[in-house]
Amino acid sequence: MDELDGLERLTDARRLLIVEDDSELRTMLERLLVDEGYQVDAVADGQAGLHRALVDQYDAMVIDRGLPAIDGLDLTRRLRGRGVATPVIILTAYGSVVDRVEGLDAGAEDYLVKPFEVDELLARLRALLRRHAAVGETFRLGDGTVDLVSRIARTSAGRTIELSGRECALLRTLASRPGRVFNRAELRSAVFDTADSETVVDTYVHYLRRKLGKAVVRTMRGHGYRIGVM
Repeated sequence: MDELDGLERLTDARRLLIVEDDSELRTMLERLLVDEGYQVDAVADGQAGLHRALVDQYDAMVIDRGLPAIDGLDLTRRLRGRGVATPVIILTAYGSVVDRVEGLDAGAEDYLVKPFEVDELLARLRALLRRHAAVGETFRLGDGTVDLVSRIARTSAGRTIELSGRECALLRTLASRPGRVFNRAELRSAVFDTADSETVVDTYVHYLRRKLGKAVVRTMRGHGYRIGVM
């Protein structure tokens, strides 16, 4: 089996988490997205959003930047730091380049400025879900499987291997775009945003190879890393 065919989506669920403190907007988004066929959970503050994102599985999250308790950027950083790689769209009233860069650097995949058109939000969600359709909470890698919720990899021989949250986050980031080479700066930003050096990426690639085999991550000399096979 070709390694690009080895990543197979095992679930077609489209479950969303909305974290928005504006009750009117939150209710409107929830109704809109339910009408569009999504399964939706909606909460009003960052602390509740953190709890739901850690205990439940979602295909995407829509997070307001200006949240009480934990703001949207900090919430996204905390989720990435705990190995949650669910794609995020940040909603914000701030639309400068600096603000957009901050949102993306925090680990969000997209950034939408208020007020926004409903059709644009729906289109961005569809695009986000398409980009991440190659890998879900459980995905195939070569002849084995990886469960990002239980943090367990299983080989074709039935052996189970425990993974850390950061190892899962790195693996999922690479597996989300199986044909793409990620440079160290991109991986540090997406997975290790609190790290001072890009060498942390090399360290965790070493950990994954030690647990899952050298072929699980491929080094592309002078460019970075891409997903390999188990």
